[in-house]
Amino acid sequence: MSLIDSVSLPRSFRLPRVDGLIQWIVPLFIIAIWQLACVTGFVPTRVLPAPSDVVLAGWKLLLSGELGRNIWVSFWRASIGFLIGGGIGFAFGLANGLSQLSSKLTDTTLQMVRNVPHLALIPLVILWFGIDESAKLFLVALGVFFPIYLNTLHGIRTVDPQLIEMGRIYGMTDGELFRRVIFPGALPSIFVGIRFALGIMWLTLIVAETIAASSGLGYMAMQAREFMLIDVVVLSILIYALLGKLADSASRVLERLTLSWHPAFQKR
Repeated sequence: MSLIDSVSLPRSFRLPRVDGLIQWIVPLFIIAIWQLACVTGFVPTRVLPAPSDVVLAGWKLLLSGELGRNIWVSFWRASIGFLIGGGIGFAFGLANGLSQLSSKLTDTTLQMVRNVPHLALIPLVILWFGIDESAKLFLVALGVFFPIYLNTLHGIRTVDPQLIEMGRIYGMTDGELFRRVIFPGALPSIFVGIRFALGIMWLTLIVAETIAASSGLGYMAMQAREFMLIDVVVLSILIYALLGKLADSASRVLERLTLSWHPAFQKR
């Protein structure tokens, strides 16, 4: 360690942390290039509106209340579908990870269903549920089910068997063993599944709302397409991206809070 490193600066002279800002450098650079290309006419606005035009369109929709209403509807659909599909996937992952009998009974069937693209089921889902909310919730739930199921199953099955054996030697019951050894050991893999599922959740919702919906961001984008409002279409896409980023950031915060004991997550 150098002398400079060994001297601690007073708190008032410490430089602010820039780690959280570094990740936004590339997006801001892309937006700046995008704005410049539109202003100079390199990219025609009828092909891609400038970011300033998109912001202006969003402000007008926000003042009218339409933007807030559609964001809330999409958020509600995504949250309910994620809770249903993620909860069922988590339960199956636990059951099949802990019980050989459960795994033999259900895993083969689930793996067969997993290989069917869930968006390919849209025509069948519309025939089953119509264009009501249940069709969209079903698609979102089906989309998030498998990432969480597979990663929960993988996490439980890859817990160090020596730790389990040590727990048994110390006289832990099955409940204590699960609560203090198996579940904490599986948490990193479970969070990987959650982050993966969040991405699929928004992807599925975009498709579902553009096919059969009377509200939501996808509906707003489709209505804008009908009236050739390309700035609103781009705005809808950007809002989906921001919501996806917010959901991912929330899962990472939860990951850091619950895995603060894990050496691999202590310095993130």
